[in-house]
Amino acid sequence: MHILAIMGSPRPGRATDQLADQAISGALEANPEASIQKIRLGDVRIGPCRNCLACRDNLEAVPYAPCVQHDDMTPLLDDLARADALIFATPVHMGHVTSLAMAFLERICWTFAKPTGRVLTVRGCPVPRTAKKRTAAIIVVSGIVPPLLRRFCDEATGLVRRTLKDSLNCRIVGSLYAGAVEHRGADVYADAARRLGRAVAS
Repeated sequence: MHILAIMGSPRPGRATDQLADQAISGALEANPEASIQKIRLGDVRIGPCRNCLACRDNLEAVPYAPCVQHDDMTPLLDDLARADALIFATPVHMGHVTSLAMAFLERICWTFAKPTGRVLTVRGCPVPRTAKKRTAAIIVVSGIVPPLLRRFCDEATGLVRRTLKDSLNCRIVGSLYAGAVEHRGADVYADAARRLGRAVAS
């Protein structure tokens, strides 16, 4: 089993990074034979989507359509295609994923999905290019807003959930909202993060 951990914070070693590592530990507890690759998006160069639609309009490509941009996302496409499971961790900035995480999600949307789906009468919705099934867990971290007020500041989880499902055919095994970490610290959420990791790898 190959697990890809995506860490969307620009700050290594802080709460989001710590909880991603806890989830990785949980995954290895559940599946010691798993190979795990961790990507810190702050350490790589991934440009925003140019909206050229070259990947979207390439309906035949599998497991992904090539992107016209050649940056650090290029090798990640192979890593994503190989992955059996994902751990996606991001802080919330203004209620949304970070700009690093957003660029990553934009770049996987039409590379790994094609516009052949339909919702009610609307055509052109994304569906995965391959039938490969994956599992995924989502960790969202807020410095100030506590879990009780999550619904007012967490649009990130829904976006990540939809994108991973539509593009990478992921079944989301769970999500963690780690709120008010500036006051509570990340350790309060360590057990929950490890449980998520175990669920991803089981």
